[in-house]
Amino acid sequence: MKHRLIPVTEPEIGKDEVRKVTEAVRSGWVSSKGPFINEFEEGFSRYIGMKRGISTSNGTAALHLALSALKIRRGDEVLVPDFTFASVANAVIYTGAKPVFIDSNTNYWCIDPSKLVEHMTSRTKAIIPVHVYGIPCNMDAVIKVARDHKLHVIEDCAEAHGAKYKGRKVGSFGDISCFSFYGNKIITTGEGGICLTNNEELGRRMSMLRDHGMNPNRRYWHEVVGFNYRMTNLQAALGVAQLERIDNFIARRRKMAETYNSLLRGVDGVTLHPEMPWATNVYWLYSILIDKKRYGIGRDELIVKMSGNGVETRPFFYPIHSMPPYKKYAANRRFYVAEKLSSSGMNLPSSVKLTEEQVNQVAQLIKDFHRK
Repeated sequence: MKHRLIPVTEPEIGKDEVRKVTEAVRSGWVSSKGPFINEFEEGFSRYIGMKRGISTSNGTAALHLALSALKIRRGDEVLVPDFTFASVANAVIYTGAKPVFIDSNTNYWCIDPSKLVEHMTSRTKAIIPVHVYGIPCNMDAVIKVARDHKLHVIEDCAEAHGAKYKGRKVGSFGDISCFSFYGNKIITTGEGGICLTNNEELGRRMSMLRDHGMNPNRRYWHEVVGFNYRMTNLQAALGVAQLERIDNFIARRRKMAETYNSLLRGVDGVTLHPEMPWATNVYWLYSILIDKKRYGIGRDELIVKMSGNGVETRPFFYPIHSMPPYKKYAANRRFYVAEKLSSSGMNLPSSVKLTEEQVNQVAQLIKDFHRK
């Protein structure tokens, strides 16, 4: 197997991360109790600008926990983007509700607010906008639709830690916002996630549901059927150290994107990663579109050629409706933007550990294959 010289992404784990995790190990608090959990929950919620943080075992658990706390259940419908990772649809299905897929906006790739109302019914209860690849959604438009139709909003910010919409961090707009801290995210706890809210009742409900539905004031007394979605103190220790560096990580990703933009701008058939005037993108993965007719070769062939030259890249997500478990929810509809994005998009190396020389190498290969 050929060694990949330049990976798509990898975490940067420093001495402070090692020190804090070691401290957690030596303390004996290695499971879901311990001081780092509260420190991480409070620190991350403060960073985003929300009152309450409820950490979870992973990002998908955070989505399911949020839906459950909002009492989304069988017979309900939830509007979700068709172009995103499948966990969003999965979390809706876990509750017994139906995911209703919405196409993307062609300019910024996130859920298209103009398509929400036409797919609502009397059973629609919530919208889950996803800030895909670090690109903020048009939150004013999403929130307006939600308010006009009395819908809950769950922001999926798994790929957009620290991104801003009109100067305000994403994750501070919805009833609940959900983040993932998987190893490839902007900051990581290995696995892990969090739900943020300003609603104290929702916060209490999520905290109880996360811990098997157990009454926090009456040990082993279960008020409802809950889940074991708790983060460990070890994970939280890593998160506390990573959170101290988040602004540095974001600045380095934005610098990386500036370099890619300057090198790839004007290459025929290449559409650059978008950033709208009202957005501050964090470039979780720097992503481009390849127009086969203008570029000369297709996205899939380019991925193979890049791999052969020691550069790992990835294709975009499949449209969720196109995969076997989800076809029944699409009602034979077409999702033209999601399908185009999926067939032509690729993620370039985007790690904070990426050097300027490596960015130049990746960009030069894309230019070279275009010329050939």
